[in-house]
Amino acid sequence: MTQDPTKEPIDPVILEPESPATETPTDPSAGDPPPDSAAATATTTDGEQSPWTSENAPAEEIAELKDKLLRSLAENENQIRRARRDREDATKYAAANFARDMLGVADNIRRAMEAVPEGLNQEDAAAKGFLEGIALTERELLTTLERHGIKKLSPLGEKFDHDHHEALFEVPTNDAEPGTVMQVVEEGFIIHDRLLRAARVGVAKALAPPSPPGDEEDNHQVDTTA
Repeated sequence: MTQDPTKEPIDPVILEPESPATETPTDPSAGDPPPDSAAATATTTDGEQSPWTSENAPAEEIAELKDKLLRSLAENENQIRRARRDREDATKYAAANFARDMLGVADNIRRAMEAVPEGLNQEDAAAKGFLEGIALTERELLTTLERHGIKKLSPLGEKFDHDHHEALFEVPTNDAEPGTVMQVVEEGFIIHDRLLRAARVGVAKALAPPSPPGDEEDNHQVDTTA
């Protein structure tokens, strides 16, 4: 085929491959709110508002921590006082049970002294010395108890005290005011400021006023209307 000399030759078109598009990197923090704004709207995991959302949050937290500190110090002081009091009580009343058992010994010695017939110590010198030894033993026992804070209560003639006395019976009399201790059946004891054993006593009671003579005659009359 003959080429037309009047036409210009057509250059071949070379298509170059397209280069991959370059992606613009995005800032992960571009869509986030400012730090101050995020702190203002922050919430806890359980949905409650964070304690730092308020402007006064630091002052409130300081006040709360101060209150907790003061409460802890007060509780610690109370525990120290309680422990000190318990330690003092344990020291003061450690011998209470032993002393309570020894009271029976003191009672038996006193009963032995009271059971001795009158005049026996004057007739027999040996009996007199024996009784003096028993009395000396009683005094030594009471002195030892007092050295450990244990004192005897002998309320004869005193006003009845519900805290230290136990009334066993009443004694009708006009020789003493009602409520006066007229007889001591068993002496009491205290250890420091605590009652170890109450004193068992008999208390005075006012005599009933005598009834008029007419009332006595009426009481002795026999009803014969039946």
